[in-house]
Amino acid sequence: MLRKIIHIDMDAFYASVEQRDFPELRGKCIAVGGSAERGVVATASYEARKYGVKSAMPSVIAKRKCPKLIFVKPRFDVYKEVSNQIREIFKEYTDLVEPLSLDEAYLDVTINKFDIAIATDIALEIKQKIKERTNLTASAGVSYNKFLAKIASDYQKPDGIYVITPKMAEQFIEQLPIKKFHGIGKVTAERMANMGIHTGLDLKQLSLEKMMKEFGKSGSYYFNIARGEDHREVNPDRVRKSVGSENTFSNDISLFHEMQTHIAPQTDEVWEWCENHLTFGRTITVKMKFEDFTIVSRSKSSIYPITNEKIYRKLVLELLEECFQAGRNVRLLGVSVSNLTDFKTSQGRQLELDFEQDIL
Repeated sequence: MLRKIIHIDMDAFYASVEQRDFPELRGKCIAVGGSAERGVVATASYEARKYGVKSAMPSVIAKRKCPKLIFVKPRFDVYKEVSNQIREIFKEYTDLVEPLSLDEAYLDVTINKFDIAIATDIALEIKQKIKERTNLTASAGVSYNKFLAKIASDYQKPDGIYVITPKMAEQFIEQLPIKKFHGIGKVTAERMANMGIHTGLDLKQLSLEKMMKEFGKSGSYYFNIARGEDHREVNPDRVRKSVGSENTFSNDISLFHEMQTHIAPQTDEVWEWCENHLTFGRTITVKMKFEDFTIVSRSKSSIYPITNEKIYRKLVLELLEECFQAGRNVRLLGVSVSNLTDFKTSQGRQLELDFEQDIL
C-alpha cells in the first residue's frame, strides 16, 4: 500500500509573523535576524525576496541587494508559540508528525483520525485551519513519499498546494533540475553539473555502482530518488544529532583574516539555531575545503553542552586557526555543533564551569 505523505512548509515564517503582528511592516522588505552591519538573514519577506534576499545570506550582501531592507530582531519565543499552535492542528489528524524545524513538518496521513481517504483534502483543511487560527499561510506538498512531498510543497509557494501522484512521478522527476532535488546540496549539484548531470533524467542514467563510486554512501539515496523511491518513514521521535552550516565561495580565499570574515555568517547561523531550539552541543567542529577538494576539519569537545556564546565563538576561531594552512586557497568553510542536548525537555541548563576546565 502506498503511503500518503504531506509536507507542510510555512511561508516566510518568521517574517510573516512579524508582518502579522506589526502592521507597519506589511508590504515592506524585511529581514528577520542579523543587522545592516553583521550576521545573517534568518528569513526574508516575499517583498525582499524579489530583490534576491535569501535565508542564510550575510546581512551586508542582503542590504546591498535591497537598500530599503528593514532588519527585524527575531522573537523566537513568539515563533515557538505559533509553531506549537500549528503542530496542534497536525495532531488533530495524525500522531505521525515529524517536525523538521519550527516552520515545517512531515505528516503521514495514510491512516488518519477522521478516516479521510484523500490526502489532498486533509492538506487543504490543515492550510485553512492554519489561516484561521494564526492568520498565516502555509504551502503543502502531497505525495506517496517524503522526497516527493518535500519537493511538491515548494512548487507553488506561497500559499500553494501541489500533488505528485504515482502516475506523474516519473516524468516529473526526469524533468526536475538537479538543484531542485531535496537532499542534493549546492556543492553536490555543482559537481554533478560538471559531470553532465543537470536533470533527474541525467541522474537516472547512472548505475548504482557508479553512484556509490562517485558519491559514497549518498549514492544509493541519489539512485533511489532518481526513480521516485524513498522508503524513509515519518518519524515523530526523530532526534537531531548535529547542526551545521557551510558556504562555498564564488572565489577562493587564502588569507586568514578573510576566513575569519567569511566564517562569521556560518558561526552566527549555527548559534541562532541553537538558541532558537534551546539545543546546545558538547562538540564544535570547523571544516575547511581547499581548491583541490581536500578537506581538513578540527573539533573540540566539552564535558557539558556549550551554552555560552563567547566560549562558542572563541572555539570556532581557535579551530579555524588550527585548520588554516598558509598559501593554500580555500573554497569552503563550515561550522557544526554535535552531541546535542535539548534543554526544552531536560531539567535545565548545566551549571557552566571555567572555560579551561570545560574543554577536554
